[in-house]
Amino acid sequence: ASSSPRRARILQSLGLRFEVRPADVDETVLPGEAPRAAVRRLARWKALVPDRGPTDCVIAADTVVVLGARILGKPRNRAEAMSMLADLSGRTHTVVTGVAILSAGKTATVVDLTHVRFRRMDEAEIERYVRTGEPMDKAGAYHVEGGGAAFIEAIHGSPSNVAGLSVTTARRLLKRAGVL
Repeated sequence: ASSSPRRARILQSLGLRFEVRPADVDETVLPGEAPRAAVRRLARWKALVPDRGPTDCVIAADTVVVLGARILGKPRNRAEAMSMLADLSGRTHTVVTGVAILSAGKTATVVDLTHVRFRRMDEAEIERYVRTGEPMDKAGAYHVEGGGAAFIEAIHGSPSNVAGLSVTTARRLLKRAGVL
């Protein structure tokens, strides 16, 4: 239930055949909603794609970046992307992904956390990166498998979670659903 090419690659790495059916869900975090609750709720909603069949197994995910108490979603424009990256510079943030699997009428949901430390970045390199356009559809305004990788000093947790879906979690949930 995702149009993310990164999530599709992760599922392909598990040797799965699947059909992409993007969910049309408002990804707005509710006022006062905690990051874990938000991604869990959104992943569950996304799993309820309307055109699913009764025997389909649907996997859905939602990812946010959390810096302190702030949730950083996808930037709305270049200025917001620049601001997010400047805020992440030299700091550790948490990537929070909710994963939901809907199979046989039951939904299982897991939340994964990965801590990412960015090196210090100057304004010119942030601006160059934002000009590539890559940050514009990514939570936290960076892509771990693209140019954003140059900013990362350390990752504690699942690297694939930073790309939007933990391989380990997806495998565990799909095995539990009888898909693997």
